[in-house]
Amino acid sequence: MPIKILMPALSPTMEEGTLAKWLVKEGDKVKSGDIIAEIETDKATMEFEAIDEGTMGAILVTEGSEGVKVNTPIAVLLEEGDDINSTSHPATVKASPTLENSTLEKTTISVLSTTPKTQHRHENLERRIFATPLARRIAADKGFDLATVKGSGPRGRIVKADVEDISAVTTKPASRPAAETASIPLTQSANATSVAHMYDGREYIEVPLDGMRKTIAARLTDAKQTIPHFYLRRNIKLDALLNLRAELNGQLKGRGVKLSVNDFIIKSCALALQSVPDANAVWAGDRILKLAASDVAVAVAIEGGLFTPVIQDAETKPLSNLSAEMKDLANRARERKLAPHEYQGGSFAISNLGMFGIDNFDAVINPPHGAILAVGAGVKKPVVGKEGTLEVATVLSVTLSVDHRVIDGTLGAKLLNSIVENLENPISMLV
Repeated sequence: MPIKILMPALSPTMEEGTLAKWLVKEGDKVKSGDIIAEIETDKATMEFEAIDEGTMGAILVTEGSEGVKVNTPIAVLLEEGDDINSTSHPATVKASPTLENSTLEKTTISVLSTTPKTQHRHENLERRIFATPLARRIAADKGFDLATVKGSGPRGRIVKADVEDISAVTTKPASRPAAETASIPLTQSANATSVAHMYDGREYIEVPLDGMRKTIAARLTDAKQTIPHFYLRRNIKLDALLNLRAELNGQLKGRGVKLSVNDFIIKSCALALQSVPDANAVWAGDRILKLAASDVAVAVAIEGGLFTPVIQDAETKPLSNLSAEMKDLANRARERKLAPHEYQGGSFAISNLGMFGIDNFDAVINPPHGAILAVGAGVKKPVVGKEGTLEVATVLSVTLSVDHRVIDGTLGAKLLNSIVENLENPISMLV
């Protein structure tokens, strides 16, 4: 019987999307794993794979359609023996009974009937494990059962990152509260009509909110309303770091590597989280999750919003590798080409506005993170040296925003002091 293909939820915050492009047409044969469409979410443009095989019957949503709600039928797939002409009457194709959320997260196609044949097919679909070919190969090489793995790809599909570190995989289900926090609806502080009325007679341009801006508004409103922020501030003398950076860049020039100050800041935070492990934690609603690795998120500004790609295991990576990974993530973030697992997670974030001449600022914590470091510009200032003499130094101002539910004042101070110690003695980060 005909099967409805539904608009998938390709990220935890996705409520609707844009069907950017169909890669198949009516009458085409489709196999499981074929890319059939490109869909724009609130964060990126992602490929949509078929779960089952058959023939494309009717395409119900045209290319470029915006605001298509998740779980809305977008096409009809025909099984062998189905009549393609039957799809010209979509009302005759019945949707299946509502599935539980856990099932919907694992499937991109809904069963359309409760006849014995399709009931059997439904049971087979739930037993199937959805994983990319590369993830299956890695699992086979390591000799473990994919049924024990929680997928982080679109609709719960298991991807490469899920199977590379099995110890990390086993902790993934506990991080679910982060996704639940991300789905909080947009809170409106004022009625659009009443606000517009205040500006009658004044010229203005109305800018509708896209999916990304709605998500940012909802998450940051929730963060400021529900997270008990407190702030710790320090000045950091950067001269030793700048000298070491210049020396290293001179030596690495032949390899095409150029380290940034931000690379050192990422590394210093990752090592500090290892030195103060109780601060390497996130808020999970009714508990705290303490993470083993230092997964550091870094805010990247893009047109219309921002991404926070996550560098996993940052404490273990040499500066040159960390720098290359950060550049790659930032470039793909600006092109909206990041996969969800590349910008979700982490316990700590960095927001750097120093390149825009901002001396200092207070950043809003990105839930469920326990803290975020706001980094200002390095500015030459007069300082008092160790011998009491006045000297000129490059001083960087930073502010650590802390979630008091996760990290108390003394623990936050230890974390910030460790970050400062690493940056003022940068050679220690190379050992």
